[in-house]
Amino acid sequence: MTSALFSPLRLAGLNLANRIVVSPMCQYSADDGVASDWHMTHLGMLANSGAGLLVVEATHVERSGRITHGCLGLYSDACEAALERVVAHCRRIGSAKLAIQLSHAGRKASAQRPWQGGKALPPGEDPWPTIAPSAVAFGPGWPVPRAMTEDDMAHVRGCFVDAARRALRIGFDAVELHFAHGYLLHGFVSPISNTRNDAYGGSLAGRLRFPLDVVRAVRAVIPNGSPLGARFTGSDWLDGGLTVEDAVAVAKALKQAGLDYIDVSSGGVSTQGQTSVPRSPGYNVPLAEQIRREVGMPTRVVGLIVSPKQAEAIVAEGRADMVALARAFLDDPHWGWHAAEALGGEVVYPPQYLRAGPALWRGTKLRA
Repeated sequence: MTSALFSPLRLAGLNLANRIVVSPMCQYSADDGVASDWHMTHLGMLANSGAGLLVVEATHVERSGRITHGCLGLYSDACEAALERVVAHCRRIGSAKLAIQLSHAGRKASAQRPWQGGKALPPGEDPWPTIAPSAVAFGPGWPVPRAMTEDDMAHVRGCFVDAARRALRIGFDAVELHFAHGYLLHGFVSPISNTRNDAYGGSLAGRLRFPLDVVRAVRAVIPNGSPLGARFTGSDWLDGGLTVEDAVAVAKALKQAGLDYIDVSSGGVSTQGQTSVPRSPGYNVPLAEQIRREVGMPTRVVGLIVSPKQAEAIVAEGRADMVALARAFLDDPHWGWHAAEALGGEVVYPPQYLRAGPALWRGTKLRA
């Protein structure tokens, strides 16, 4: 019986060998946005994970748009050269197609690395001013950002376009925009963080105006055959925040603006919402299923997807077209290999590792 998870998928002009995606995972290990040897090791390992697509972590389009001092960027020639070296390495040794997630952290910028506390940078740790749709802090203890002007919006839109051009020069197979987790583009869409009363606030159409400008501008520089997608919020999980019905409307607008796929996540718009997000396995799947059904565009889902059988059921039942895993791949960098063994799928092993595959090693059955 053929595995749905290991069936091929075409996104725009890109062919994926299977429906497994390594989710973008911030590593907080860059030097002024420049990829380090850690990225070479981390991404090189995941390029051989058995996933059809590997998405590079949130990569920030300007220096002041980084979450932390250690976040990856694509806003300088040094950033571009270092990331090009990492991508070339992954191409040489791996089989996964490669995507990049472009982001601006908005009011969640200027923060500590998670293992240093994850809070707003205090005065002694070189903080920087932040911008957002409105002068509303992310939460208690966070600085109030400056409300963006139209000149700010034009500048940030240009930063996204410049980063997209750099991503194309590097040779990424796909680009996605970060529309989730309370970062700048999601910050505009959510009424929790956007309290403007001008043309960029108020109704959903107003709150979408700037994010859609960004999508159209990026789409204009990315060839139609190259997939452009978004990490996307299915719900804010807060009273007065975005609901799945809002998410359907937003997804329809994004599709019309030129997106080829969406990746459904949720939450993260404020510190208040950190505890309201469900934590059951696959908690975003019902959101993705409704969005996929009502919008009719390729949909990926992320969020506590752990086992091969769980991932298989999501795709086989038509609840999403792809599944994205993050910590499951940190825990098991060969998750895709083991899923193929469990589900009867096929993955590409590097020749150096063929003797660990099911055809040459009886241990695969003993381990299961």
